[in-house]
Amino acid sequence: MKNKLINTLRRFLPFLGVIVALAIHLLIEDSDEHPEAEEAYYTWILYFFLATTFILGIVSTFVKKLKKGLEYSGAFWGGVGIVVAIIDIVIGKLALFPVLFFPKYDNILAQFFEGYEIILKCIWHSTKLLVTGFLYGAGFGFITGVLLGFNKKFNYWINPYIKLIGPIPATIWIPISLTIFPTTFGASVFIIALSVWFSVALMTSSAIQAVPKAYFEVSRTLGASSAFQIFRVGIPAAMPSIFLGVFYGIISAFLALMTAEMFGVKYGIGWYISWQKAMLVYSGVYAGIIVIAVYCMLILTLLFKLRDKILNWQKGTLKW
Repeated sequence: MKNKLINTLRRFLPFLGVIVALAIHLLIEDSDEHPEAEEAYYTWILYFFLATTFILGIVSTFVKKLKKGLEYSGAFWGGVGIVVAIIDIVIGKLALFPVLFFPKYDNILAQFFEGYEIILKCIWHSTKLLVTGFLYGAGFGFITGVLLGFNKKFNYWINPYIKLIGPIPATIWIPISLTIFPTTFGASVFIIALSVWFSVALMTSSAIQAVPKAYFEVSRTLGASSAFQIFRVGIPAAMPSIFLGVFYGIISAFLALMTAEMFGVKYGIGWYISWQKAMLVYSGVYAGIIVIAVYCMLILTLLFKLRDKILNWQKGTLKW
């Protein structure tokens, strides 16, 4: 009975966290130093999450999967509500930090509700740039890694250059790429692709070289061709490390994307942040940072889902 009560409480901890945040926001007035927002966006958001968390808590009683999920993560989301409330007190209510650089929630949310068109346009431009650069970088990185792993002559001649050029941050090449490529879009794609290429090539080649030789010897004994050993033995065995290189590459791509967009590309999230900073609209800067965080999290989540599907056959041998 006691455990059942504790589990029920865990499922409603996100709801309690929102109540705390809402109570603090409504009962304590904002500092007069902050410019007043046109609408109470933060209050609306809190009411929305109040209703959502309450409904989820009720529905979880009847849905087993949701019930287990809330019992596990309820404490975390309840803690998020407390953290949000503390930030609201420190920045919005007491204004302990300069209000120019630390705007209150309503002013940040206003950037999304009132300037959503420009934000969506910037997301679209960043997506085109990121996907194009990532596909080029991951594709060439994979090919380079496979050649390094399987071809000793290629490894002999090319590997020293990769060790020399690869560790250099891709953003260092921005001035040169802007000179070589006719458009800023092409230069930015090159910078992103370069940042992804090294991570994928390094992890792919290292993983292939680490595949036990017994795998290849057995396949060769059974009459496997060289192509079979590459595509059906070496690459599948190296896939966990290849995906690790892809994850590293996407993080590097985001860094290169933000930097490249701040150096001449019109539109994009990096451009948006730089533009807002130049205008001293730091609520817009924080809005851009939130977009980047959510965007990166979504892409990594999709990559993890893809990895889970492709490497489903390895779940019994790997720690997931």
